[in-house]
Amino acid sequence: MLGDPGLQAVVLNISLERGELRLNGFVSYVCYTSNASSYASLPGGIYVSVTQLRVSPSRNQLTVIGCNALGLMGGAHVARPDDGGGDEYATGCYTHCAGLNSTDPDGSPCAGSGCCQVPISPNLARVGTAFPRNWTNSAWSFNPCFYAVIAEAGWYSFRRRHLAGVLGFVNETNLRDIPVVLDWAVRDGGCPVTAEEKARRAYACKSANSECVNSTNSVGYSCYCSHGYQGNPYLEDGCQDVDECALRRQSRYYEDMYPCKHGICINTPGSYRCRCKAGTKPDGTNFGCQQVLPMAAKVIIGLSVCSIFIMALSCLLVIQFQRRKHIIEKEEYFRRNGGLRLYDEMMSRQVDTVRVLTVDEIKKATDNFSDDRVLGRGGHGTVYRGTLDDLREVAIKRSKAAVDDDGGDGGGCKEEFVNEIIVLSQINHRHVVRLLGCCLEVHVPMLVYEFVPNGTLFELLHGGAGDGSRRRTRTPVSLGLRLKIAAQSAEALAYLHSSASRAILHGDVKSLNILLDDGLDAKVADFGASALRSMGEGEFIEFVQGTLGYLDPESFVNRELTDKSDVYSFGVVLVELVTRRKAVYDDGSGEKRSLSSTFLAASGRGELWRVFDREIMDGVDDDAVAVAVDVLREVAGLAAQCLSPRG
Repeated sequence: MLGDPGLQAVVLNISLERGELRLNGFVSYVCYTSNASSYASLPGGIYVSVTQLRVSPSRNQLTVIGCNALGLMGGAHVARPDDGGGDEYATGCYTHCAGLNSTDPDGSPCAGSGCCQVPISPNLARVGTAFPRNWTNSAWSFNPCFYAVIAEAGWYSFRRRHLAGVLGFVNETNLRDIPVVLDWAVRDGGCPVTAEEKARRAYACKSANSECVNSTNSVGYSCYCSHGYQGNPYLEDGCQDVDECALRRQSRYYEDMYPCKHGICINTPGSYRCRCKAGTKPDGTNFGCQQVLPMAAKVIIGLSVCSIFIMALSCLLVIQFQRRKHIIEKEEYFRRNGGLRLYDEMMSRQVDTVRVLTVDEIKKATDNFSDDRVLGRGGHGTVYRGTLDDLREVAIKRSKAAVDDDGGDGGGCKEEFVNEIIVLSQINHRHVVRLLGCCLEVHVPMLVYEFVPNGTLFELLHGGAGDGSRRRTRTPVSLGLRLKIAAQSAEALAYLHSSASRAILHGDVKSLNILLDDGLDAKVADFGASALRSMGEGEFIEFVQGTLGYLDPESFVNRELTDKSDVYSFGVVLVELVTRRKAVYDDGSGEKRSLSSTFLAASGRGELWRVFDREIMDGVDDDAVAVAVDVLREVAGLAAQCLSPRG
């Protein structure tokens, strides 16, 4: 209801998209016949009885027209659910001018000279305008009437003629054309969050393609169709897809709103996409589909493509050449390392115990020699754990030096290498690690052994690998286990020295080269090192560093390994077993000492009990202690004989 409560409002239009109603408004005025005498006045107001409606604070404003006029606006805020009642509200503005020609020009903003404007407060359902009583009008002679109107912002445009004459503004303005905007919202609270709350409060946004937005004008919410949809969000299926492509065909306005210049518009749910034709840029929705490049640029690109093609072809030729070179190189290494000789021997003797592997098979088995595959490192090279194509676990030794470093044919050294490969592959003893194959396609031939899973004797005794590649917890080792390992190792060395098809010198006997299987049975590994390698002076020094404490003094002086070298090294392993000390150990004062020297000195003084492992008798039954002591004396005597310079 507007103005007089008996006057019904006329709805000008309704906008679901904005959640607004536009109604006809009213004018409040007062006219004067002298400076202080008024003869006609009409107060007015807006009284909204529908709870969902509020006077829009962002879309309306109070406009006062006159010279030296004070227009007032008052009302009451709608009571909020949390405060129990609404507070009173009042505002207004004042205009000033000395005459019609002293006001701002026609069309000027209402800044106080002839007219003024102020915004209104939110959360209003009742608002009225009026002028103060006993107000004098010093400009009544040329401006007899003052006007106050609540109307849509931007509707009024100032004209000087509105000041002149009695009710000049009212007579010129059709009262039914003054728009006032009301906000519409669901007033039972803000947007519900949970499904339970939506069901309890009869959630109004019914369309699946709608969105809920909290009202900025008092408590409540409104429903809007999602972007790309239009219609009534308060109905199921009320929000329908906007066909942007169809709109583009209707007017230039929509062509600018939904750009797809020189492209093919394809409507999609809630949006559209612009597919550019071949030869144009694929960005039709932003800048339109444009030709990619002019002819000059196309020529340049064509030349560039040709250049790239030539470069790529050159690279492929280089890669092919390098690949062919690599194949030839592998074939040359295979020939130089005695591969053809080995094949002949295998065919003529029908030897099937050794397998010749390619370098690609070795790389695949070791994950390209990954550090994660390293089992150990020593003076001769690095040992990797590998998995062959038949899923068999193997140990692959990659030596540091080639058989023949001078790049020549190899001669007798190659023949010797092939002979040793054949001899070693025929070794079949339960306490000797078997040689399964070799790789000859590299500068450094690689040997493939059976994999023994339970680490080395060094790890068992000292709790870690000598090269630091693996760690093992130090655990008690019984006398019986030590004697078993010693006996099995001696049996293996005796087999190599005398029982094989031809005598084989180990050359590197030490606890690191005695492996243990799942049953803690000993398997001697890395045998035949001296026969398979001819060492120069620098290599011999490196070899000595790798076997420090195990190499007999005579071999060190003569730089020559013999069967006595293996015997001496085995004696050091025996002492290592009964003392559980390393071949070169720390005596506690920071000094490094030779275990063999310490043992021989203690034996000479008759004080072997001082160097024996204190835990060696743990687990020995009381009635077997005497026997164990006798056995230890015999082992110590045997070790002393092995270490004796007289042999």
